[in-house]
Amino acid sequence: MKAIYPGSFDPITFGHLDIIERASKIFSEVYIVVMENKRKNYTFSLEERIDMIKQCTKHIENVKIDFFKGLLIDYVKQNNIEVVIRGLRAVTDFEYELQMAMANKEMCPEADTIFLMTDKKFSFISSSLVKEVAYFGGNISRWVPEYVEKKLIEKLKSYS
Repeated sequence: MKAIYPGSFDPITFGHLDIIERASKIFSEVYIVVMENKRKNYTFSLEERIDMIKQCTKHIENVKIDFFKGLLIDYVKQNNIEVVIRGLRAVTDFEYELQMAMANKEMCPEADTIFLMTDKKFSFISSSLVKEVAYFGGNISRWVPEYVEKKLIEKLKSYS
């Protein structure tokens, strides 16, 4: 069974990786799809985000990495994916994610959404938090892989 784990991954965190690794044990193929949202301003380019995901998931054999500009459900239909995986950190994520899952089900009844709770040690981590702490020189090594940490520090230096 094929599943998709969509997101902006700007940058990928240990919370994302927790969901990816667990999903890879449940599904035969897991598509990690970097979605482009015109309303968001990204720190990393699409290519940089894909590179970081590839580096951080190269040990997982059944992961495929892709990108898509458009509606998630269009990608799901085009690739015959049966399950959309959404990670939840806290109860506050649930209302938004439920709304999206219901809309997706309306547009594509053959696909189901499965929610996976991230490990509690990652429940407060977001890409935005990681970027803010890094911006002010804080230690982010407990929240992102070393490769991502280096890329983020390089990126922030290029802004100054």
